[in-house]
Amino acid sequence: MADDYANRDEQIEEEEEIDETGYKSVKDAVLFAIEISDSMLRPRPSSDPKKPTEESPATAALKSAYHLMQQRIISNPHDMIGILLYGTQASKFYDEDESSRGDLSYPNCYLLTDLDVPSAQEVKELRALAHGEGEAQDVLAASKERVSMANVLFCANQIFTSKAPNFLSRRLFIVTDNDDPHGDNKSLRSAATVRAKDLYDLGVVIELFPISQADHEFDSAKFYDDIIYKASPSDPDAPAYLSADAKAPTTTGDGISLLNTLLSSITSRSVPRRAHFSNMPLELGPDLKISVTGYLLFKRQAPARNSFIWLGGENPQIVKGVTTQIADDTARTVEKSEIKKAYKFGGDQISFTHDELKALRRFGDPVIRIIGFKPLSALPFWANVKHPFFIYPSDDDFVGSTRVFSALQQTLLKSRKAALVWLIARKNAGPILGTMVAGEEKLDEHGIQRVPPGMWIIPLPFADDVRQNPETTLNVAPEPLIDQMRCVVQQLQLPKAVYDPLKYPNPSLQWHYRILQALALDEDLPEKPEDKTLPRYRQIHKRAGDYVLSWADELEAQYVKTAAPGPKSTLVKRSAKDRASEAEDAASKPHKKVKVETDEQGMDDVVRAHYQKGSLSKLTVPVIKDFLTAHGRSAAGKKADLVERVEEYFDQK
Repeated sequence: MADDYANRDEQIEEEEEIDETGYKSVKDAVLFAIEISDSMLRPRPSSDPKKPTEESPATAALKSAYHLMQQRIISNPHDMIGILLYGTQASKFYDEDESSRGDLSYPNCYLLTDLDVPSAQEVKELRALAHGEGEAQDVLAASKERVSMANVLFCANQIFTSKAPNFLSRRLFIVTDNDDPHGDNKSLRSAATVRAKDLYDLGVVIELFPISQADHEFDSAKFYDDIIYKASPSDPDAPAYLSADAKAPTTTGDGISLLNTLLSSITSRSVPRRAHFSNMPLELGPDLKISVTGYLLFKRQAPARNSFIWLGGENPQIVKGVTTQIADDTARTVEKSEIKKAYKFGGDQISFTHDELKALRRFGDPVIRIIGFKPLSALPFWANVKHPFFIYPSDDDFVGSTRVFSALQQTLLKSRKAALVWLIARKNAGPILGTMVAGEEKLDEHGIQRVPPGMWIIPLPFADDVRQNPETTLNVAPEPLIDQMRCVVQQLQLPKAVYDPLKYPNPSLQWHYRILQALALDEDLPEKPEDKTLPRYRQIHKRAGDYVLSWADELEAQYVKTAAPGPKSTLVKRSAKDRASEAEDAASKPHKKVKVETDEQGMDDVVRAHYQKGSLSKLTVPVIKDFLTAHGRSAAGKKADLVERVEEYFDQK
């Protein structure tokens, strides 16, 4: 028995990978269980007048799975995704080794995609099914018989056991609109509860995606609260952004918004955690330790190469790299034992053995040691120069760690203080001085937990990490300018004054993945990337345009008041009216390269022609100003601003 557990631990360690940043990344296995019923297949009209199409909940769930598979097939190439349809007329279940299953059958369960790393062909087939192509009508046919949830959960159990037995992150996503599948049948409810407990003991987390109907609100207390557990037994203390008892947002009667809700909810629940350190001792004082686990919740994503591909043959092949050390003078292969590491000092090279280098880099065992407390006001805003670590208690090494951790977190919140800590994150890692700050629980508008309660460790910079800012003299603006600029800033605030970074993906990273996706799925290459970080100029102009122009007029008035009279000169400063009159005079004179339109209709035709060709910048400033003035638009500003206003005029028409 001990040998079996030892082998299992070795296999689990093989499933954990260290990425390019040195953090442990856990493979994720996700199995979609989508109910197929008459209500799930019934199209629901969209409330958006711009998208009059109808969408059924089952199709929306398949599209959500398709989009998630698109995202994960490149960004997380080792994750497994499978799709199980239940409540179907047809039954389909297969495995590589059918003889190992005996004569087991799962009626009304259709394994659309086996739990495995998705291939390009599987993504294409899922796309065709989600868009109603191919064999959609035959597969998406609801059964007239009642489906046993115990049978569905047992089928999922067999899939996880055979396909991902050693994965540390295994999730079952249930998409349904039936909150009471068994009614008053106690035997079926009891059997489903037993199967759900088996999944929990196996380490599988069940996530529910409830869909309310037009005349009925989904009530999870009728059935699903008895089969869904809050955490996984393999990591019960891990921070869960979306707990099982949270009220998930549902959609009634709107298929388009249902698709967006499902996609955003599934994406948020499918992101695997990135553990920075596990079961780290937190020393509160002499002989007083608790164990905590650290997570990296924020990290900048970047394109990563998973493998090299050789395209010289008939079929592309993955290249297996081999590194060989060769001597410069003799081209002889150098063995690893012959290599020594040395440092230059005083013109000489001082060599060190492997053990000596380890001793030089060792500052002690991994630990978080509290060395004092300071008020939060003593922490300057510029001290956060690196990404913080989120720590959460764990009772694996020290029983009672959760209670002590909770007491410390609540005390720091009430007293508004922070703890100074000495942190050694991993073996042979350099020590870090940091500030441990207590964090409160944050919920969204639906009552779902976005950030769990815990504590953050913010690495503090050393003296040589901080550079002195250059000395500058700041001139305070007059009060009228400040008051009007306050109105501009108020008009440009985000909705609910909350910035959500998940709504603004990295455009360069998404463009990189989009190109790879098009090449893998034989799709047309996109013309330009979708950049959600670009400002919405029309909305900004609509909300704050008048305030900005008013502020500009006030700035001109304040400049006239505060400008000191300079020495006498023959050069006279021209006002805005003088420059405008000179521009009109220059426009009235004939030139060789400028064609002046005398009538308004002809000028409109010329400007419209340049707008259609995308060459508005070729027009002269007087012509653009005349056009804007004729149509009641402001003609102040630089040429780029004038061109933008012309484009807005034609876009609105």
